Amino acid sequence: MVKRKVVLTGAAGYVAQRMLAELQARYDLVLLDARPTTRDGKAVPTLQVVDLTDPNREAYRRHFAGAEAVVHCAFVSAPGLDTTTFLDNSESKFRAEHANVGMAYNVYQTALEEGVRRVVVTSSCHAADFYERLIWADKWDVVTPEMLPVSDNFYGWAKAAYELLGFVFATGQGLPRRLEVVQIRIGGPRDTADLEKCRPGEIKKMHRGLGAYLSRRDQAQLFIRSIEAPSIENEHGVPFQIFYGISGNTHRFWSITNAQRVIGYAPEDDSQVSFAQRIAELSQKG
Repeated sequence: MVKRKVVLTGAAGYVAQRMLAELQARYDLVLLDARPTTRDGKAVPTLQVVDLTDPNREAYRRHFAGAEAVVHCAFVSAPGLDTTTFLDNSESKFRAEHANVGMAYNVYQTALEEGVRRVVVTSSCHAADFYERLIWADKWDVVTPEMLPVSDNFYGWAKAAYELLGFVFATGQGLPRRLEVVQIRIGGPRDTADLEKCRPGEIKKMHRGLGAYLSRRDQAQLFIRSIEAPSIENEHGVPFQIFYGISGNTHRFWSITNAQRVIGYAPEDDSQVSFAQRIAELSQKG
């Protein structure tokens, strides 16, 4: 059986590497990134070095030709900022995020021009993270993908911009055709559920880590189902969906019901079960 061609951007990055083996086993994968190695300096075999922020799409168009889908994980970091300060609201961060929005356009437009059926974008929970502030202030309960995406930082603003831009392409208005678009708002793709950062008695901090947790196998399943689902049309007939990228966590505060309904997402992990012993330790008052 011939494997379908799938383009993976940002292939050397953390999120892409976390599901690379599963995607390679299933697809004829084209790996693209602006750098040839992972963050720890490991070379990625078959990776093609390209700059997707370049408005000259002829420089990378050939990689998209004949693809069934694109999984867009590529990301431009602001100079001097590491992953612990990515919510910084400096001008350099805005410039980097502005470049990320431009890159998303290049990916959508190239996919459209090359006949790609679907683009699956790595968005972020930060696209609507203002609501999370309300949750921890006991003013809100759960966030759904249908709610207005609002953020108080440039990182979240850019993710929301990816989503709204993707919706334009999905409508096909003024375009040659409709491009199917899925946005996956990644939660906490860390194997520890961030519990190593918690001290006994820090219940809300623990709840946040447990609710946002995304296991490796659930991440791979969510992306694969997003690529392969026969239809992703919403109630208005537009092929566009936003899914929260988390496991089936008892502690979740983001809704995954639409991912379960639309693409049959069936998470196998629950942080309540996976980290039961650590939860018991942290639930004690310090």
